[in-house]
Amino acid sequence: MGKAFTEISQGLNEAIDHAKGNLSNAIVHKPEEINVKAIREKTGMSQQKFCATFGISIGTLRHWEQGLRSPRGSARVLLKVVEHNPSAIIKAIGE
Repeated sequence: MGKAFTEISQGLNEAIDHAKGNLSNAIVHKPEEINVKAIREKTGMSQQKFCATFGISIGTLRHWEQGLRSPRGSARVLLKVVEHNPSAIIKAIGE
């Protein structure tokens, strides 16, 4: 078999070992936790205002704030920018 097959097979075996709780060379990447409620409160906005300003549904925001779900992808990026510089986002979107 080729080198690619060997590497893929090795990775698959490591993933299986990891899933079973066995020691493996698998590297697990976990994104840092985001405290969405703290970010929103830092802006001084209500849930409704925060959602209207940043284009987030109220249900989604509530799930994030209650820890039932976690933001992913571009939502994580948006929230990180809002956390560090909310005025830049507000200025950029013209609110």
